[in-house]
Amino acid sequence: MKQNEYTKETITLSHASIYCEYILNGKPPVLLIHGFVSSTYTYNRLIPLLEKSFSVIAIDLPGFGRSEKSRTFIYSYHNYASLVAECMDYFKLKDVTLIGHSMGGQIALYTAEKIPDKINKLILLSSSGYLKRANKWLIYSSYLPFFDLIAKRHVLKQSVEETLKNVLYDPSLITNELKAEYGRPLKDKNFYKALVRFLRHREGDLSSEQLQKIQTSSLLIWGENDRVVPLSIGKRLEKELPNATLISYEKTGHLITEERPFELYKQIYNFANGE
Repeated sequence: MKQNEYTKETITLSHASIYCEYILNGKPPVLLIHGFVSSTYTYNRLIPLLEKSFSVIAIDLPGFGRSEKSRTFIYSYHNYASLVAECMDYFKLKDVTLIGHSMGGQIALYTAEKIPDKINKLILLSSSGYLKRANKWLIYSSYLPFFDLIAKRHVLKQSVEETLKNVLYDPSLITNELKAEYGRPLKDKNFYKALVRFLRHREGDLSSEQLQKIQTSSLLIWGENDRVVPLSIGKRLEKELPNATLISYEKTGHLITEERPFELYKQIYNFANGE
């Protein structure tokens, strides 16, 4: 592990090749978890701000981004949480501020439930919540030969630009680079095989009863124009997490890291430092 310089490399966690970006500078650590069909690129505007005040570690989860599209990894939230815990051990982190966007927020919650003593604070950005497991017939169908081709056809029904318009309030932020990065995994045939395994193994989101047991101090940040995970989910999470505070931004969509990086940095800094 390199110190004091921004590094991009592949490491092995949970028997899978995991792409990560990090800078270890002796400052308090933040670990970043991206959302569904996304990658570390979710945080491309936020990381340069965070590294001024924090050691920063961001990973591509198995099945996504530049990480391995493993045929053996069990793509469950429980296993993703175990992988995040293993990542903390790999980088010798303690008192971690865990930041998760969208699905990454749910994985952060699973991690906090699993290893509460290692998590200092939780920051949930437009976090998924209260989603059920896929219905049993869809799970059974996932075992059919060539089901990954059906998944591919479904995913590609909407263009990358159309998807980005759905997650952003301001479509003028859509650049060729943004389209290229979010479109990158869709070109990998193994991505769809991993996606099918994810459909098969993903549990539902944590229940109200489980959420109420998570004592970690939590900051919830939302876009008021989020069409993917509406603000109502954030309000419900705030009520059920014992130590949670919700902040929302007007004229902001689901991809809040792209639309509000400077505001997010300020909120993260203040919250992590108890201000």
